[in-house]
Amino acid sequence: MTLDNFNSLDDAEKTAALRHCCGSQAWVHRMLAGFPYADESSLLAAASQNWRQCEPADWLEAFGHHPKIGAATADRTAAAEQSGVATTTTDILQRLAAGNRQYEGQFGYIYIVCATGKSASEMLAILESRLGNDPDTELPIAMAEQEKITLLRLQKLFA
Repeated sequence: MTLDNFNSLDDAEKTAALRHCCGSQAWVHRMLAGFPYADESSLLAAASQNWRQCEPADWLEAFGHHPKIGAATADRTAAAEQSGVATTTTDILQRLAAGNRQYEGQFGYIYIVCATGKSASEMLAILESRLGNDPDTELPIAMAEQEKITLLRLQKLFA
């Protein structure tokens, strides 16, 4: 799809495409208000700005639209992003599952990491290191990871 095609979609189609990139309704509404976008860099800049203007509740809503790292998913986009877990060992998958449970218990939301290009071992190491964070430190990290995911997914729309 080109940006011109995207700009010309009706609001329902734009909403669906944007929600696939980020599950926050507030972010989607902010993005819809900015159409049409002049170029891809303007769209990406708006995506970042609009994400950073969202509230923590909006971030948590977006996190809730992701499968857990290492969990089986029917979402082809998420499965491709997490392809590093497809060839890992049972031990790593079990440690990811245990770490996911600990993370969610500790922070109240799922572990979010931009998994594209990372191996399962890398994602596990990141998870284990972030378990040492306090909630005030962790939430902005998770928010920044969601931003990376959102921008990558937007770029894939136009690839």
